[in-house]
Amino acid sequence: MPLSVPILQTTLADRRPDRQGKVRDLYDFGDRLLIVATDRISAFDYVLGSGIPDKGKVLTQISSFWFERMASIVANHLLSTSPSSYPGEARRAVELLQGRSMLVKRTEPLPIECVARGYLSGSGWKDYAATGELCGVRLPKGLRESDRLPAPIFTPATKAQSGHDINISEKDAAELVGRRVLDRVKDLTLRLYAEGSAHAESCGIIVADTKFEFGLVPVEAGDGRPVEDRIILIDEILTPDSSRFWPRDQYNPGGVQPSFDKQFVRDYLERIRWNKQPPVPSLPDDVVARTREKYVEAFHRLTGRELD
Repeated sequence: MPLSVPILQTTLADRRPDRQGKVRDLYDFGDRLLIVATDRISAFDYVLGSGIPDKGKVLTQISSFWFERMASIVANHLLSTSPSSYPGEARRAVELLQGRSMLVKRTEPLPIECVARGYLSGSGWKDYAATGELCGVRLPKGLRESDRLPAPIFTPATKAQSGHDINISEKDAAELVGRRVLDRVKDLTLRLYAEGSAHAESCGIIVADTKFEFGLVPVEAGDGRPVEDRIILIDEILTPDSSRFWPRDQYNPGGVQPSFDKQFVRDYLERIRWNKQPPVPSLPDDVVARTREKYVEAFHRLTGRELD
């Protein structure tokens, strides 16, 4: 079956996005934002010339699944995924927006990424190999790449507008957001990770690590709540783009693990010896198809649903 054409850019009538990230287009409707997940894919900090069909739908619908499942732990910013309820010109773009968009509350995003790690991989493995620590957390000696940690840990990072986020200590994170806010998001991060990783393992997926983002709802007149009680979950949650997903039946610590995300893309780019500088390459059809299969497989396993 031929693949659908990936959606790489979006417009609503004649309106272009107010902001664009590597994957998402954002439209500003005052106290509400419309987030549209395109099929763009990035690797080594660059958006590539090819998209992955339905990738944006996978990210949106996995996030929607988790927002619903995690609502008992923390409130979130999701208002609707139904274009018929969207404001203005967005209601007229059903075909574009169906399945890949979320209308959300506007918040003040916290300036840190909240990362939970249950396994030693990625930048965490590099930090440990160099120092024996991870974001200031001393780990046992003799751990191998991809080993399971004795207990999940919280490792904050700064948000980067371009390039990689930078791991920081809890002390540094507290200076950015305040101690009470940090204590709250740390607790939420580890609770969300525990719930998400337990469900994922029951579906045959190891969540090696994942990142969460939180925002503060605006203060209303007469609202005397402390700042930590205004924290809600935002952005995306436990997707193949924000997490490291490994197939449980292939787990073999001591090296890099197979994954459910951009593995085929990264492997191809390394194989062609791209210098990780512009111009960015496009991907051959087989790499696009295999990458899409992994994203969709992760969606099916985690949600038990059909992609909208």
